Amino acid sequence: MERRIYLDNASTTFVSSEVLEEMMPCFNVIYGNAGSLHSYGREAMAVVDKARDRIKTAINASKANEIYFTSGGTESDDWAILGVAHANADKGKHIITSQIEHHAVLNACHQLEKEGFEITYLPVNKHGLVDLAELLHAIRKDTILISIMAVNNEVGTIQNVKAIAKIAHGYDILFHTDAVQAVGVMSIDVQDMDIDLLSMSSHKLHGPKGVGALYVRNGVKIDPILFGGINQERGKRAGTENVPAIAGFGKAVEIAVKNHIINNKKFKTIREYFLEKLEEKVDHYQVNGHPHQKANSILNVSFYGIEGESVLMLLDLAGICVSTSSACTSKSLLPSHVLQAMGVADDVAQGAVRFSFGTNTSKSDVDYVIDELVKVIAKLRAISPIQAGRV
Repeated sequence: MERRIYLDNASTTFVSSEVLEEMMPCFNVIYGNAGSLHSYGREAMAVVDKARDRIKTAINASKANEIYFTSGGTESDDWAILGVAHANADKGKHIITSQIEHHAVLNACHQLEKEGFEITYLPVNKHGLVDLAELLHAIRKDTILISIMAVNNEVGTIQNVKAIAKIAHGYDILFHTDAVQAVGVMSIDVQDMDIDLLSMSSHKLHGPKGVGALYVRNGVKIDPILFGGINQERGKRAGTENVPAIAGFGKAVEIAVKNHIINNKKFKTIREYFLEKLEEKVDHYQVNGHPHQKANSILNVSFYGIEGESVLMLLDLAGICVSTSSACTSKSLLPSHVLQAMGVADDVAQGAVRFSFGTNTSKSDVDYVIDELVKVIAKLRAISPIQAGRV
């Protein structure tokens, strides 16, 4: 294997040198328990507070105490859904989400259904957008929460978050958004966008794995889902603070937000170059997701007549890393629930491959990927020719 190219950045990213430098002292110099009252503990808590303030600034939260550290995006989503549902069950037991949410949201909702809550899973159009009229129609007197992701992790479609939040608050309903793929990709201002709860994760933006955060607007009722130390995260989230990871997360968010305009210009250039080369050298495919309202770092393509898993494996042999869906469901051979909800036929959905670009992806990388992709597709279609009419 002469060359390795990583195009699975929507799954995870490398830890940047700046982030790693921020983390290192927390392993063997500032190593106290942030909950301890002595000087070592106070030093560790100062690191946690600095990271919390960085994230507060990055998303324009009113106060730093609205940021709660978690183990990552899944816990943040679970906590937002389950915590709000349990804390507000006296007002109602109806929640609205969409059919294309991350499984962290969907499976939390499935759990609530077992507990007697009712969930409405909104359909999306062919581009992956929630229809605001459908949302309005789904609202009931007992609706307590609407949860719609900001950027879809498989196709990159950006939802109309601000409009959805406005609708929710017009009916006195809380609004949560899974922004795991959004922070650093689009501008996030929780005050301007009127967001009540927002989930984020570190390892999507060159921070360490195993740490994330949940923004909870002051005044929102939310129950804890972890139980232990009563003083950790202001009594809302038990568990010893992962100080090195939190330090890295805070730095990663600060850098990502600072550079997001520059990075997005680069992603757009790379994405357009990729599509230009794809059109030149490959036939019988379709691009999935919204044509304009999208994250330029994600490109989802279905190749007709072949399976995405086969493309992934053969590209891997050439040193190219891609995915067929979310990394959390990548070992499943079932068609993507996102593409199915968008009305993509199962055989077309089975041929989907997600290319997600990083800050270090170059045009030279794209040239190599396209050349290898042409070989892979030719090999697979020689084995299984395209069905007549599927063009």
